[in-house]
Amino acid sequence: MNWLVGALLLLALAYAGVVAFYWIFQERFIFLRYDAAPRMRYRFGGYRECWLERPDGARLHALWFKAREPRGVVIYFHGHSGNLRRWGRLGARFTALGHDVLMPDPRGFGKSSGRISERALIDDAIAWHDWLAQQIDPRRITLYGRSLGSALATPVAAVRDARMLLLETPFNNLIDVCWSQAPLLPYRMLLRYPFRNDIAIQQVRCPVRIFHGTRDALVPLACALKLYAAVPPSLDREAIIVEGGRHNDLYHFHRFREALRQALA
Repeated sequence: MNWLVGALLLLALAYAGVVAFYWIFQERFIFLRYDAAPRMRYRFGGYRECWLERPDGARLHALWFKAREPRGVVIYFHGHSGNLRRWGRLGARFTALGHDVLMPDPRGFGKSSGRISERALIDDAIAWHDWLAQQIDPRRITLYGRSLGSALATPVAAVRDARMLLLETPFNNLIDVCWSQAPLLPYRMLLRYPFRNDIAIQQVRCPVRIFHGTRDALVPLACALKLYAAVPPSLDREAIIVEGGRHNDLYHFHRFREALRQALA
């Protein structure tokens, strides 16, 4: 029996070590951040750079892409990996549909500085909306959240006016996403970034569109469907499910492109 007790003790110590490791380094798993020099120029054109100063001293950076005759502006909150050097190329998708695009880098990404926390990230996203709303009617602003960006777009839509909320490969909360990837750790206690979209979306007042693929291995379709179920049924809402779509390839499917075109028409 002594060997069994020893083995269980060793297993418990190993588990505690994994829990501690995740607690300390979870930001490195959630945010794959790449910084950029302030004077760096992007290889794509058609943009102007925008800056926003925050009360805690953070300096936030965004790119604004202009359409010829814009019907409105899309605020595009990008995913957890990379910075505007990668994501900025997607701006042309929206300008081709007659919308300007304001695409911020969250603090810690690209040229944006500042200490990261869930509250700070959400407050920054709200600040970008407020900055833009000083220049155009909020009813012409469409909020777009891509993957982790859904955790910024959704809270903004919960507290500010917008024309529409568009969510590509979103999740109901990060706890369930983590469980789907590695159902071993007590994420409810561990996560400093639960990103409860399923709670925030209950306060949204604008139309909602959710785009998701059936073969998404990073954010399971079930997470998106749980989020859709939390949308108030009184709203104009729709879930566009792309058969065979994965996490990063929805734009290759006609169903997605047509639904996006209709949403922005």
